[in-house]
Amino acid sequence: MRKFYLMVASILLVLVLAACGSSEETSGSGDEGSDSGSDGGKTYTVATDNNFVPFEFLNEDTGKMEGFDMDLIRAIAEEAGFQVDIESMKFDGVVTGMQSSRYDIGIAGMTITEEREKTIDFSDPYYDAGLILAVRADNEEIKSEDDLAGKKVATRSGTTSETYLKDNHPDAEVVTFPGIVEAYMDLQAGRVDAVMYDVPNVKYYVNNDAKGELKTVGDVLQGEQYGIAFPKGSELVGDVNEALQTLIDNGTYDDIYEEWFGERKYGTESSE
Repeated sequence: MRKFYLMVASILLVLVLAACGSSEETSGSGDEGSDSGSDGGKTYTVATDNNFVPFEFLNEDTGKMEGFDMDLIRAIAEEAGFQVDIESMKFDGVVTGMQSSRYDIGIAGMTITEEREKTIDFSDPYYDAGLILAVRADNEEIKSEDDLAGKKVATRSGTTSETYLKDNHPDAEVVTFPGIVEAYMDLQAGRVDAVMYDVPNVKYYVNNDAKGELKTVGDVLQGEQYGIAFPKGSELVGDVNEALQTLIDNGTYDDIYEEWFGERKYGTESSE
């Protein structure tokens, strides 16, 4: 009987050791879900907008986030030697995620402003932008921002265009939406008189999705620059700036820019 108990105890000991060994072998580095071409390095979580064409949007066929910002942050990660895990959300979530340090990096066509710089850090500017108005194609009454008094003007909540409208056009009725596409749809349906938003997004929608029903009017307003965001005091800022400058110098930035905007910003030769 004593030999029987010893044998059972030995079997149990073997099973416990085997289980421990199996657990150690299957534990990974956490990089398997990364979204970068880098072969190594630490993985950082990148917060991005879930629908800001052509900067970031979900390709429903592949389930992958695509756009200018997505290609750029992946190229920066490759150059800097780290990996990225991209999470998409509403734009407001990107800003608050940086302020709370919930995410390591934020890239979402985010304008660098003095107010935002109080609570988050930015990279060097990577895109020059501004604001512009869109109206229905048959609208001859609104020709510029000077004609907005008494009009319903739609935009996206939590953006610089909302701030601009409230600061500069108190006589206009500002209507905000969580997503900018909803604003365009209300404009097409005649429920608002105009939309004000970032130039590249407005022009992309007017040229590709509005089916000839909308047009842009007036000048580009409030010259802006987009920056990559970080929690305050992040040590990543320097590495990202260095990688961004390298991509500009070697032509990779221009390759990405040309793919999404049809021209080369800096005129550098292709990196290929």
